[in-house]
Amino acid sequence: MRRLLRVVIVTGIVLGTVLLVIAGTVVFVVRHSFPTYDGTLELDGLDGDVSVVRDANGIPQIYADSPADLFAAQGYVAAQDRFFEMDFRRHVTSGRLSELFGKDALETDKFVRTLGWRRVAEQELPLLSATTHQYLDDYARGVNAYLEKHSGSGLSLEYAVLSLQPGGPKNYTPEPWTAADSLAWLKAMAWDLGGNMDEELTRTKLLAAFPARNIESLYPSYPYDRNQPIMSTGTVGRDGKFTTTLDNAEARRGMLTPDLLKSLDSVQKVAKGLPELLGQGDGIGSNSWVVSGDHTTTGKPLLANDPHLGPTMPGIWTQVGLHCNNVGKACPFDVAGFSFSGLPGVVIGHNNAISWGFTNLDPDVQDLYLERIQGNKVLYNNRWTDMATREETFKVAGEEQPVKITVRVTRHGPLVSDVGEDERKAGEQAAKQGKYPTAYGVSLQWTALNPGRTADALFDINKAQDWTQFREAAKFFQVPSQNLVYADTDGHIGYQAPGLIPIRSVGRGDWPVPGWDPRYRWKGYIPFDALPTEFDPPDGIIVTANQAVVPRTYQYYLTNDWDYGYRSQQILDRIKAAGKLDANAMASIQMDTKNRAAETLVPYLLQIGIDDAFEKQGQDTLRNWDFTQPADSAAAAYFNVVWRNLLALTFHDQLPEGTWPDGGSRWFEVIHMLLGQPNSGWWDNIRTPQRENRDDILREALIDARTEITQKMARDPAQWQWGRLHKLTLTNQTLGESGISAVEKIFNRGPYELGGGTSIVDATSWDASEGYRVTASPSMRMVVDLSDFDQSRWVNLTGVSGHAFSSNYVDQTELWVKGETLQWAYTKGAVEATRKHSLTFSKSDG
Repeated sequence: MRRLLRVVIVTGIVLGTVLLVIAGTVVFVVRHSFPTYDGTLELDGLDGDVSVVRDANGIPQIYADSPADLFAAQGYVAAQDRFFEMDFRRHVTSGRLSELFGKDALETDKFVRTLGWRRVAEQELPLLSATTHQYLDDYARGVNAYLEKHSGSGLSLEYAVLSLQPGGPKNYTPEPWTAADSLAWLKAMAWDLGGNMDEELTRTKLLAAFPARNIESLYPSYPYDRNQPIMSTGTVGRDGKFTTTLDNAEARRGMLTPDLLKSLDSVQKVAKGLPELLGQGDGIGSNSWVVSGDHTTTGKPLLANDPHLGPTMPGIWTQVGLHCNNVGKACPFDVAGFSFSGLPGVVIGHNNAISWGFTNLDPDVQDLYLERIQGNKVLYNNRWTDMATREETFKVAGEEQPVKITVRVTRHGPLVSDVGEDERKAGEQAAKQGKYPTAYGVSLQWTALNPGRTADALFDINKAQDWTQFREAAKFFQVPSQNLVYADTDGHIGYQAPGLIPIRSVGRGDWPVPGWDPRYRWKGYIPFDALPTEFDPPDGIIVTANQAVVPRTYQYYLTNDWDYGYRSQQILDRIKAAGKLDANAMASIQMDTKNRAAETLVPYLLQIGIDDAFEKQGQDTLRNWDFTQPADSAAAAYFNVVWRNLLALTFHDQLPEGTWPDGGSRWFEVIHMLLGQPNSGWWDNIRTPQRENRDDILREALIDARTEITQKMARDPAQWQWGRLHKLTLTNQTLGESGISAVEKIFNRGPYELGGGTSIVDATSWDASEGYRVTASPSMRMVVDLSDFDQSRWVNLTGVSGHAFSSNYVDQTELWVKGETLQWAYTKGAVEATRKHSLTFSKSDG
């Protein structure tokens, strides 16, 4: 027994020791990448010491004597907190994901290389001002100083996990950061925020199945009579009147051959396969508004902004302050706000004199061209000309041999249909057989493929001290075109639409157009002085929420794909009813959950007769509902289930699956119109022998929703809660969807039960064609008080750290969920009062 006891004890000690070693190893690997927030570090190339002060949330405020030192320190700090995210983003934007993730990422890489994001970024570098180029280089110098001292799991836990996966990169060492890496991120922004290619492809597929007039009923005109545009008046400016000739969509039906439709499907499939760096779909948008001192308790303006983007882990934004110790011509920065890891400066925020916010203007800056191809020749204006070509080579993790493709480029842009290998071979074979006009390729013309100076604009906005300087900076903001909202400490407010927006001779960019016909070329771009702008409007209110920018009297064509204005009108109504506003009142508007579509639809639902007591219980929850959607609302839960069923019953029988309604603002407006057409053919279920009308479908939606919500939640309506259906999971963009549960638990967070919804001010969007989970959300919230910047408020969706298990990984998320915010310390005294960590960068002795 003694011997057995001794064996048990020894075995226990050994087992315990092994477990401790394993636990210690796990803790070491997890914490290995946690950065140093305190003490002194040497940084090569500094002119003087740089101080980095962090608060309890890890938000860095950086103080330096020169811009070179300031941006070098920002680069180092960004690498400390989020280098893996930076590295992932540059692999996406350069078409090199397959180097990290193997052959599954190869199609995405081919598409990005075909578009040439990285090539365009490299072409932009010589166009930038010398100071901007230097800022980018200084930032890269700081990033690389961090890379020199850290590697593998010491950079981020993701690298350790990737190295263990089959086919993952072995002994991976990140390349040095470059200025082009930062610029390429602007192309990703432009892709997610600046194009209607997907809508163009969807319209084309619908045109193949329906008459054009039927399709137009699914794309209603903007409701100017109910939802105000950003500007109530619109003029052309000094450049005179311009008119676009409308295109006849019906005439194009003959070109929609099966081969062409297959090619378009391939393009759409590959494009949707791109990582959603900022998100995609109807939920992508923003709210930003500004009020003058006439509407505030302080007599100075207030500015609010909350961009609605895809929820990721870590969040899209990081917070930072950049402060010159002595602000002047030699060192002009004293700015704080939200930026992107990998990009120097501040994207949205304020400096010592002005504040600004962004929402997506989303003009039509992408056109698809149908190209007639014969070998490597393309037809234009009755002449066959050679396409430009270049070879692209891909290194693929887990594969010994590289993969090569040839990219072909027409006068309009890259031949994106070549990305689908089957479609390319089919097109070439058709060309050899002389099957014209059916042998088509598809090229993309897009403003973001023109090298530009958007980086200049960002730095100039950071430095701007008044409206004139702000507008001068905005001239260079070419892509993605945004609604820029402005306020300053002198009490002025303003709005500016910047960007390259094409002028077309024929058509509006709604459909792919014949590339061989010169009538469809772009004639140029809307002059900056003719773009919409407004300064100190008489009512002292500017609201932008992706709605129409200008009235019908504006002579240039911007887009026909506005958000339909349900959010913007609710914000405007709230402001007008609020009396005098302070920062807290502005923040409360950001959390508004009223569903204006429900306000229209519910009266129709309540008129439907339902005899069964069980089924009627659901309908009764809608009586006396105030149409708000907090997370604990039973009525909101039932209504949204009804809404999803209503869209499915109305449209799934007639529309192709890839075009099913997502439930966004366009579908709010479609249903609004159909409610007044009770016998429209859209209401009919073509799968049944009888003809259904509006009330038949409304009744079925109510009954089906009662069954669904009972199965998903409870029989008793008192136990229904919208948040139990409407959940947000913050998902790591790489390993968060690995399919390995243990790995996903390391990097993902949630789910969180949310209120709000699609096309609601608290824009926690969901896709009705898929389910109720949150697909886009406010990625941050800020309210800037121009009377006292230290009274401003901000909050991030996650935290500033990209390191799983860091105390700053999701430390702002619970505040965000509850609609709360943090004090935004800006002045030196306020920053010192919130100091928790202090790091000094000193000049290297070497």
